[in-house]
Amino acid sequence: MTRARLLLADDHELFREGLAGLINAQPDMQVAGQAGDGFEALALARTLRPDLIVMDINMPVSNGLEATRLVRAELPEARIVILTVHDEDENLFEAIKAGAHGYMLKSLGSADFLAGLRHALAGEAVLPPRLAARVLDEFARLAARPAPPPHDSPDLTPRERDVLRLISAGATDKEIAAQLSLSLHTVKTHVRNILGKLHAVNRRHAARLAAHVR
Repeated sequence: MTRARLLLADDHELFREGLAGLINAQPDMQVAGQAGDGFEALALARTLRPDLIVMDINMPVSNGLEATRLVRAELPEARIVILTVHDEDENLFEAIKAGAHGYMLKSLGSADFLAGLRHALAGEAVLPPRLAARVLDEFARLAARPAPPPHDSPDLTPRERDVLRLISAGATDKEIAAQLSLSLHTVKTHVRNILGKLHAVNRRHAARLAAHVR
């Protein structure tokens, strides 16, 4: 079995070493590197290209949110789970905007922590139940907002407009990649940028807003 490679970023060495021991004892995961701050995490992510980064939210030099933004800007394919002591809504939404794929509490038991890592490695979002409900409420609120008028249209690039047009036609990412001669990764990046610029909660919402984009 190929073991997934993880990067741990936490400024508390004793805690970090404890996580590393727990992870390395698993048959399907191993720690490929450890960082004590956000900039070190970015440097290691560049060289190691781990399958998952577990990022503490509070670190010196560069905190977890800033480091997540830096890593995702340079390595868009990176998967990052934020690790924190507090389940605060503000930090959760900042983590999502920064590009994190999960948000786990340090108070978790070892079994739940490992399960969260495996879910993240499988491509699933990892959130505490209370915060997951909060995210759904926020998405529902955003989806219920009226569409912006044409003069508030976002500044989409020509390629993003091409992708949005195909999204509106119901094309999948693979179909868009084939029609525009782009890589699947590039298409996913365009879709993510479009959703952010339109403040859309999903592709269907973006398709509805497309009629207002000039």
